[in-house]
Amino acid sequence: MPSVAVVRDVIVVLAHIALAGVGVWLLVIDARTHRLPNRIVLPTLIALLALVGIDALVTQRSAPLVSALIGMLILGGFYAVMRATSRGGIGGGDVKLAAVIGLVLGWHGWQALAVGAASAFVLGAFYALALMALRRANRSTRIAFGPWMIIGAVLGIAVA
Repeated sequence: MPSVAVVRDVIVVLAHIALAGVGVWLLVIDARTHRLPNRIVLPTLIALLALVGIDALVTQRSAPLVSALIGMLILGGFYAVMRATSRGGIGGGDVKLAAVIGLVLGWHGWQALAVGAASAFVLGAFYALALMALRRANRSTRIAFGPWMIIGAVLGIAVA
């Protein structure tokens, strides 16, 4: 029978493979269409919730599960507030993707969550400023934010 550490490592690798595959898929879709489809984001959230739950059962450690759930609520809630207070700048797909990303980053720890969440805004701002400097965008130009959220999540995981 494999050790708990081996099982946990397999779970972590599966979560990262799933997140990478879905992340690239969503990045392309959002960049092209400004949409983050529920048919992709919601099953991803459910699958990752299951993996985090399995991890807690196998390792008999609830702390990573709790921090993952709190991360999901914090980042998803933050984006929900931004959506409610913005004039269409943040979409529902961004809110759901934020919950997914918050879950994964929270699972990795608070530093990953902070770096991943902040990186999305910094990278998105640099991109928008570059477009404006090149006169390819102005203040009212819609820019897909999902790709920056995904890249920020990768940075958050890499730092953690």
